[in-house]
Amino acid sequence: MNVPLDLARTLAVVVEEGTLDAAARRLHITPSAVSQRVRALEDQLGRVVLVRSKPVRTTEAGDAIVRLARQLSLLEHDALAAMGAEGGAVASVPLAVNADSLATWFLPPLARVAARRAVVFDLHRDDQDFTAGLLESGTVMAAVTSREAPVAGCRVRRLGVLRYEAVAAAGFAARWFPSGAHSQALSAAPVVDFDRRDDLQSRWLARRGVAAAGPPRHRVPASQDFATAIELGLGWGLLPGFQSAAGLAAGALVRLGEDPVDVPLFWQQWNLTSPLLDDIADEIVGEGRRVLAA
Repeated sequence: MNVPLDLARTLAVVVEEGTLDAAARRLHITPSAVSQRVRALEDQLGRVVLVRSKPVRTTEAGDAIVRLARQLSLLEHDALAAMGAEGGAVASVPLAVNADSLATWFLPPLARVAARRAVVFDLHRDDQDFTAGLLESGTVMAAVTSREAPVAGCRVRRLGVLRYEAVAAAGFAARWFPSGAHSQALSAAPVVDFDRRDDLQSRWLARRGVAAAGPPRHRVPASQDFATAIELGLGWGLLPGFQSAAGLAAGALVRLGEDPVDVPLFWQQWNLTSPLLDDIADEIVGEGRRVLAA
């Protein structure tokens, strides 16, 4: 069985755009023609590759085809660059990263790569415990993840540790923790979570014997806004040192304990011989090892 590469690339565009209509606009053909290409791909493979929902989603077979299409696109760009024949083509590299890394240390290395290469980045933000799944599906070529075991077809490099401390605004701490952040006070004081999958605050509370269901919870699903909510006294929460250092130094924030929560981070990328992907990896891994805890 051979995979028709032009049809595989069409499927990748459909997945990237989310709908057949949007893919048609990008490919400068009709939605009917896009649908016919996807159906032709399914006929040749003998498998369904696309669930036609809104947005569309791939089947397991479709994940494999999208991954192939993106790998070929990357290798083609590298080959043209090696020949000096890019012709102005710009490579699009999808990457996955957790919100706190994106808000603090992740963008400078990408800017350095973009300054010397014809590349654009399509960033997918997700919790570090879930970004590896985007690699498995072929959605991204590389990811910052808490998963050390390599995803199939990927290689891993350690970045460092993102260290979080429990902090609160000074006024909030004076109101809710006048006698210290003991378990009874923590059971009543409002806490800020990033979203429903954020378990950092719950892990810290569990060390003190406080049930996760105990305190009232705000949910603020943006890294900088999360930090701002804590600074404004909406609740307490765990912040990485990048975001808490200035407030702690100024006295606007106070620590609630001396026991940080450490989240090890790793860089996983497709196991391809790609100068572009390796250049991106070198910049990100180098930055991570400079700014994260060892």
